[in-house]
Amino acid sequence: MAPLIGLGVSGGIGAYKSVELARLLQKRGYDVQAIMTRHARRFVGPLTFEAITRRPVITGQFAPGMNATIEHIALATDMQALVVAPATANVIAKFAHGLGDDFLSALYLATRAPLVLAPAMNTVMWEHPAVRENLATLAARGTTFVEPGEGYLACGWVGKGRLAEPAEIAEVVDRVVRERSGGTTSSLAGLSVVVTAGPTREDLDPVRYLGNRSSGRMGFAVARDAMRRGAHVHLIAGPTPVEPPMVTTLTRVRSAAEMHEAVMRASERADVVVMAAAVADYTPAGGPHGTKIEKGGAVTLQLERTVDILAALGAARGSAARPVLVGFAAETGDPVARATRKRETKRVDLIVANDVSVEGSGFDVDTNQITLVDAAGVEALPLQSKDAAAAAILDRVERLLASAPAPVPA
Repeated sequence: MAPLIGLGVSGGIGAYKSVELARLLQKRGYDVQAIMTRHARRFVGPLTFEAITRRPVITGQFAPGMNATIEHIALATDMQALVVAPATANVIAKFAHGLGDDFLSALYLATRAPLVLAPAMNTVMWEHPAVRENLATLAARGTTFVEPGEGYLACGWVGKGRLAEPAEIAEVVDRVVRERSGGTTSSLAGLSVVVTAGPTREDLDPVRYLGNRSSGRMGFAVARDAMRRGAHVHLIAGPTPVEPPMVTTLTRVRSAAEMHEAVMRASERADVVVMAAAVADYTPAGGPHGTKIEKGGAVTLQLERTVDILAALGAARGSAARPVLVGFAAETGDPVARATRKRETKRVDLIVANDVSVEGSGFDVDTNQITLVDAAGVEALPLQSKDAAAAAILDRVERLLASAPAPVPA
């Protein structure tokens, strides 16, 4: 018998993509049971899903004959995963707060199967604090997300909120099911991964600061992929306008000192720490001016070194095998020699090096050309998306974890 997937379809324009998702899941060997909310039926008719899945579509809790088998309990027990695509802000809120006022929300409460959500909504809704809090609640419960894409939305806006492509959703569902069944389990599944991202800002006065061009995109890509691999991700992010991915825990910081404090605290129970943030090397000596520095002639600033967080992590770990430590080296010119020295002097496992002067490999772009430097040698990768680069980094981290066994509990 083919493994069963519960496919929840809620009321968004992206519901038409769910038909293709059902077909792709079937091609991967799954039996699909569609569950449509009342509003979903405004966009796609149940007959379309019945023709694809060859199963009656569940459209309500009180369909004739349904009570004979307590349908939501039977399905909750049998299915290998519950995927909701599109997942509207309303459905996300119901799941986060434990409401069970229709078949889909009751099914979520009744199942122990893993949950995969593919959100889709207007950009402003996606960014609303209430939605972000609900997403964080579900992330903390172990929900897997397939984040929406950016582009032209049905409402006329251009931004983030478009339902992910069916092929991407099917790939994530397949991975989740295989991991649950003991197939190709990621070595990150269930582990604690700390990721830093973005710049820090060192205040000069109430108006000005020292900063850098980091957007946080590389660190966000690593955090997003670690979540897809089943890790519990603590993302520590500096000030950046880029929306962070959905993670288990998000901590916002501003300065290098705040970043240092947050990282050292989070790393105490971490299995992996990925330091992708561009942390300031210098900060004003004695702290920022209390009032705005007035214009005039030349201004002399006295700076002092900030704490080297990566070196502090290496020193704190000592001779232990974990956490696996990953640093970044953004250089101009060939970065390999400096990355090699950095890995050795700071006592870390892997350095991800890149030349920010190469087109497409610097800050605030969606691509990167990285070189992985560890004890085994140097591996140069081609220019690729930051998502692909993040996957390559975590593939290497998984290999490092295999040779760095977890400590035996006392």
